[in-house]
Amino acid sequence: MNYDVIIIGAGSMGMAAGYYLSKSGKRTLLLDSFNPPHNKGSHHGDTRIIRYAYGEGEEYVPFILKAHELWNDLEKASGKQLFTQTGVLNVGKEESAFIQNIISSAKSYSLPLDVMDASAVHDRWSSITLPDDFIGCFEPTSGVLKSEEIIKAYRELAELNSATILTNSRVKDISIRDDSVTIKTDEQTYYSDKLVITAGAWSGDLLSMVDLDLPLTAVRKTFAWFDANETFYNHNNFPAFAFDTVQGTYYGFPSIEGSGLKVGRHDGGNPIRPDDSLVDFGEMAEDEGDLARFLTQYIPNISQLKYGKTCMYTHTPDDKFIIDLHPKYSNVAIAAGFSGHGFKFSSAVGQALSNLIISGKNDVDISQFSINRFRD
Repeated sequence: MNYDVIIIGAGSMGMAAGYYLSKSGKRTLLLDSFNPPHNKGSHHGDTRIIRYAYGEGEEYVPFILKAHELWNDLEKASGKQLFTQTGVLNVGKEESAFIQNIISSAKSYSLPLDVMDASAVHDRWSSITLPDDFIGCFEPTSGVLKSEEIIKAYRELAELNSATILTNSRVKDISIRDDSVTIKTDEQTYYSDKLVITAGAWSGDLLSMVDLDLPLTAVRKTFAWFDANETFYNHNNFPAFAFDTVQGTYYGFPSIEGSGLKVGRHDGGNPIRPDDSLVDFGEMAEDEGDLARFLTQYIPNISQLKYGKTCMYTHTPDDKFIIDLHPKYSNVAIAAGFSGHGFKFSSAVGQALSNLIISGKNDVDISQFSINRFRD
């Protein structure tokens, strides 16, 4: 059967794109090597932070505000509660780029933000201990997205819109012409007018099939849940958080439905090939130790590990996303390199991919995510 659009990779960005394309009436096929949501890539682990006063750069704010709007739409369309407003506490030295970006973006876009010194942070959340030269920036309207539930919601809605989703289907070959695409898997050959490639850590190998070499690096990441006193750490009393420290950048979540306090490290990680088996949490010496040292210094009442997991980040050299049309083939759209902070944007990325592949345009400026920045 011929399709209007084939999407390779039905994870965070691909499943969202499949929803928007099928909603627009396009005959859409999604192919994935696994069965989303799954634990082989970057979207598992139950939760993701969403914040609007953005420490990675003020230029992200219009895109995240669009994503926020679309998350509200998804909740209405699916009838599911997918966002929990815990607020997010961002912590670091006042002069750090991360903290300064948060403060400046809040001012530029009139976003609510409470800026507190270390003592005020401790007064509000007594279990947090900060150095005297740290400050906290609390964003009360931000919070937590249910990542796996979101994948399920997009999948269900896309299928209601007659999208076809084929799981455990690995792509072996891609052939592109100006007005057609041929995709081969082990089982079948599929045809379409247009193609979207959004396959996370596997994007590099797929892009090589369409004559595109982009600087993408996959790394192994870890995160874990720790036993926590529900009186202090439940999601009604304790925020999600991001800490920019000398030792590294850490993030975490309050205990949601008794899950325990979740903590991960954002920076660092060991480079891997995406087809390599991820080494289980705890099999590398620093998996627990690194997180435990962070907790001992900043949230010292937390110590007992419940369990941990591993996932993958896919980095670009500048840690910015890639969302663009193929420089040679205008019927191919690409999204890759979401660098550990992409999930919160995935609703807007999915819509952007749908817009790009249909019209070549998007209603939010995404020029900063162009492929051209990597080309001579």
